[in-house]
Amino acid sequence: MTVIGARPQFIKAAPVSKAIRKYTTEILIHTGQHYDHNMSRIFFDDMGIPVPDANLEVGSGPHGQQTGLMLERIEDRLKESVPDLVLVYGDTNSTLAGALAAVKMEIPVCHIEAGLRSYNRKMPEEINRILADRCADLLCCPTETAVRNLQAEGIKKNVYLTGDVMYDAALHFRDIAVRQSGIMKRLQLKEKEYVLCTLHRAENTDSVGRLTNIVNALIDSEAVIVLPVHPRTEKMLLQSRLMERVKKNGHITMIPAISYLDMIRLEMSAGKIVTDSGGVQKEAYFFDIPCITLRDETEWTETVSDGWNCLAGARYEKILDAIHSFHPVSKKYSHYGNGRAADIIAGHIARFLSIT
Repeated sequence: MTVIGARPQFIKAAPVSKAIRKYTTEILIHTGQHYDHNMSRIFFDDMGIPVPDANLEVGSGPHGQQTGLMLERIEDRLKESVPDLVLVYGDTNSTLAGALAAVKMEIPVCHIEAGLRSYNRKMPEEINRILADRCADLLCCPTETAVRNLQAEGIKKNVYLTGDVMYDAALHFRDIAVRQSGIMKRLQLKEKEYVLCTLHRAENTDSVGRLTNIVNALIDSEAVIVLPVHPRTEKMLLQSRLMERVKKNGHITMIPAISYLDMIRLEMSAGKIVTDSGGVQKEAYFFDIPCITLRDETEWTETVSDGWNCLAGARYEKILDAIHSFHPVSKKYSHYGNGRAADIIAGHIARFLSIT
């Protein structure tokens, strides 16, 4: 059984589900954590992900309430099907709920994207990934850094360096995006002449001070900026009255949340990317786009050490300066595998279940 619920997990599931189904049956459970069409169903349609066997329709809510509802409903599904293994991705509440429900029923857990650490325990994602790793019987790490993080915590059994499945997806879908996405034409954008910005993390959207600094830096940069608006961000921009300032500004184009193909098309063609998303940081790296990260730390440390990612936090001057002046000068290295992570993971799962 695979448990997914959020946009990054849909992307990761696309190559992995295909690889797993060469070996065994997969039951796909969607928790409903992302329930808006543009954040959920459109990804299944665009990426050819199998239709979920169940949508738990949990929706949004406070972390404890959301995770608790997921835990209850996933447990019901586990009782019905009694799978040999539960697979979870990343660091969302869906990840934690799937791992906890399985381990309570003594069902083995596989955690894809194991071993990542930001070392910021104020991030809900950090707690989720740590606990998922503790529950996991099979840990698939995207980078050597992730393997070392687990070793430092005493986790060494069934830990495998697999590469990053998001790299698999990026390689597979980039050419499809160029052929099928018409977003560049719709928005009348020119290659490398705009900045793509994504902004959704609670630490930024729920703090009026941080959100104001970020918005002011975007406005004052006078750069052409494309901003796909996450539902949470839209809500907080309205509540803080920053929405009016953004709309009055002629060089920032706000658009609804978009499909994966449209998103990677915008990423590939951007001059720079400004984001607080872990997945978008990596995709910027994959596509050789300079990235300015609106966080004070990142779990994707390789993007920073290679000089392609600048940590600006929510500091007005830092963001503004980076939009104008940040240019990578170093060579990139292959930290995220060879684009075959999904096949490697499926092989480890097959051997773990003794079905090869």
